Amino acid sequence: MQTTSWRPDAIDTTVPSVARMYDYYLGGSDNYEADRIASEELLKQVPSTRVLAVNNRHFLRRVVKILARDYGIRQFVDHGSGLPTQDNVHQIAQAVDPASRVVYVDNDPIVLAHGRALLDENEYTAVVQADMRDTEGILGHEETRRLIDFDRPVAALFVSVLHCLPDRSDPAALLRRVARRLAPGSFLVVCQLVSDRAEIRGFVTDFMADITGGTWGRVREAHEVRAFLDGYEILEPGLVEVSTWRPDNELAPVQQTDEWIEWGGVARIS
Repeated sequence: MQTTSWRPDAIDTTVPSVARMYDYYLGGSDNYEADRIASEELLKQVPSTRVLAVNNRHFLRRVVKILARDYGIRQFVDHGSGLPTQDNVHQIAQAVDPASRVVYVDNDPIVLAHGRALLDENEYTAVVQADMRDTEGILGHEETRRLIDFDRPVAALFVSVLHCLPDRSDPAALLRRVARRLAPGSFLVVCQLVSDRAEIRGFVTDFMADITGGTWGRVREAHEVRAFLDGYEILEPGLVEVSTWRPDNELAPVQQTDEWIEWGGVARIS
């Protein structure tokens, strides 16, 4: 894997990171005390958070496997990828075709550091440190251009990241910008945190904005996420709670609580 430059002093371990909190919920070890404290505090108020994170990871695995195996996708750009963990996008895609190419995008410098440390022997994979809103910078990055042929279909992944964007960043416009750069037959994979309970939306939004220093968006309602994908062909079974999106079998874990959910699906670009 190729990476851009990284400086150890770029990481502030005293401020919780969304990527590291997610790592903590998945049982990883690449997190710090501030991340663990924030994660446990959130669990006190919204106990389903850890289960939600696990089910979201299962969704990512299924989507990548299905797009690679059933739709022939060999190129993936994973926006807001987070820390490397088990069954990463490149591992799933390359199990279908070893020549599958993956670009991971994240603005957390620790993601870049671990990308270099864990994945630097994979020539078909790269990490780009960038804000996911910087479409031109990401798609025009030398590492992206090295790996991704934009004349061929690409899967652009936005899995559990759009809630990190405030409304002023216009997530729907971001998706349109990316879609315009992709060839017909490409896909947008989108899910984000939603709740139909105003008190949950308000608490989590305020809590995450506070602990991240204001670098967060908000928990939305399902109809808002649906509007992000207006005009695109949505693959079956539509936009749903993600544990119910094409489960592997009847024993696959299903989200049992409705405090908040990851909600979304896959859209095809024609």
